[in-house]
Amino acid sequence: MTSELIMALMGFAFVMSISPGPGNFLLLTSGANFGFLRSIPLLLGISAGFLSMVLLVGIGLGDVLEHNRGIYTVLRFACGVYVIWLAIQIARSRSLSSANADNIATPIGFIQAALFQWVNPKAWSVALIVTVAYTTADNDLTNLLQLILLFALVNIPTISIWALSGAALSNWLNVGNRIVFFNSFMALLLVAAMIPMLLSV
Repeated sequence: MTSELIMALMGFAFVMSISPGPGNFLLLTSGANFGFLRSIPLLLGISAGFLSMVLLVGIGLGDVLEHNRGIYTVLRFACGVYVIWLAIQIARSRSLSSANADNIATPIGFIQAALFQWVNPKAWSVALIVTVAYTTADNDLTNLLQLILLFALVNIPTISIWALSGAALSNWLNVGNRIVFFNSFMALLLVAAMIPMLLSV
């Protein structure tokens, strides 16, 4: 992989990782409600779910997806149901997490976060773009693993910013009913972020 290709890949990874989207909205919400440390499984699950998709697409699953467009319809439906369920859980949260707060949902775990990526057609599309645009002509496994490692080196610290930002808001949100309005707003943003994908052809 040339230095030019590496820089282009890292730039693409940064833009895709820092831009607002469902996964980052979940990280912001989790950071605000549970703090950064308890949001780490969510953070790692989001990254691992996507990077495992890149691996599978790179070794041949991309061709299957390209020739079976009906899979995207199934993914859209599954993603829509899952997003609505997550949004309801977020909206029902009524206080910041603490030892005394038994009405707060538990943080989203690693497996849930990874599954969220696996039912997200947009994530599959980005995985296809990454493997097509940033692999070399020989496209061997070593090159693919190098691509995944570089993407992870950018992705994990970058999406951490969203969880850290949420954690930084926690003291402000602990006043009055601010957390209630915050969680309701984030639930709406989560659903809104998925609407274009759910309505796409």
